[in-house]
Amino acid sequence: MSRPSWTTVTPILAAVALVPAWFAHPEGAIPLTLLAVLLVAAVLAAVHHAEVVAHRVGEPYGSLVLAVAVTIIEVGLIVTLMVTTDKDTAGLARDTVFAAVMITVNGIVGISLLVGALKHHLAVFNPEGTGSALATVIALAVVCLVLPSVTTSQPGPEFTGAQLTFAAIASLALYGMFVFTQTIRHRDFFLPVTSAQHSPLVAGAPAVAGTPSAAGYEHDPVDLDEDGHADPPTNRAALTSLGLLVLSLVSVVGLAKIESPAIEAGVAALGFPNAVVGVVIALLVLAPETIAAVRAAARNRVQVSLNLALGSAMASIGLTIPAIAVASIWLDGPLELGLDQLQTVLLVLTAAVAILTVVPGRAKPLQGGVHLVLLAAFLFLTVAP
Repeated sequence: MSRPSWTTVTPILAAVALVPAWFAHPEGAIPLTLLAVLLVAAVLAAVHHAEVVAHRVGEPYGSLVLAVAVTIIEVGLIVTLMVTTDKDTAGLARDTVFAAVMITVNGIVGISLLVGALKHHLAVFNPEGTGSALATVIALAVVCLVLPSVTTSQPGPEFTGAQLTFAAIASLALYGMFVFTQTIRHRDFFLPVTSAQHSPLVAGAPAVAGTPSAAGYEHDPVDLDEDGHADPPTNRAALTSLGLLVLSLVSVVGLAKIESPAIEAGVAALGFPNAVVGVVIALLVLAPETIAAVRAAARNRVQVSLNLALGSAMASIGLTIPAIAVASIWLDGPLELGLDQLQTVLLVLTAAVAILTVVPGRAKPLQGGVHLVLLAAFLFLTVAP
């Protein structure tokens, strides 16, 4: 009998550790460090099991499953930090969502293009599908993160109740329309593209259907039918992963509530701005997504990488903002969503570069490097604004 994998054991261990920790409120470096290790492991396990389920349902549905799973983790971390801390968290949701956008659009996209282009000479993808995803991300970012800083009904970078309701409904509408486009109306625009299929003269050439990347597997998966793609898991394996995914998500949110004081204390001890807390949350939940995207790019499936990156950015805004809007009914204090001038400049620059990257439908290593430099600029200026 084979030994259970770490992705099976970790969610169970995390859930078992959560029960006593929830009531005991542990303090001290050793117990908090152990719980932090379990938290990170539970995040990795959650995304792994989401990828198994995604592989079963197929692309582009797989990217949607991953994005929703990551967003649930993100919302859970934001809400628990806002509820459990005595410090000012008015801008926590904005900082986390903006960090997620910058990390996905510059970090995940950048490293995916760099790896794909270096290994396969050019990173190729469908500009029609990727362009529609990018347009949706930009629209969501402007409506939810830029407009609060220029509206006049409420002082400061805040929406009024009516404006916040409109932004939440608009976010859900945009996200819903994109999901319909990606999974039903124009599904072929989001399937992997190979170099042989891509031509600079026919930038919108349709892609052939393919199975999603096997980035969620710990070992190279088998290909019993010898079709050149990893065989999807069985229904039993997919259902098992679905149950472990739910257990992982519950454990992540619970452990985050316990670890939240330590996260804020660590940021304060280093003398960093409060916005760094949002960056830490975004880096935590998006690290496994980054690994999955890079492995897909290495297999010359850059379209899958871009689906993951832009889908996560879209879900981070389109699902997080409505969830936070609902949670704000019970949360005390203001909810600051508007970006400051520096953040707005970085967002505009990112949007412009991303548009120029997507339009040709293929990218050289240079494009990946440009996006990574923008990510480095964002991280540095967040610490030293």
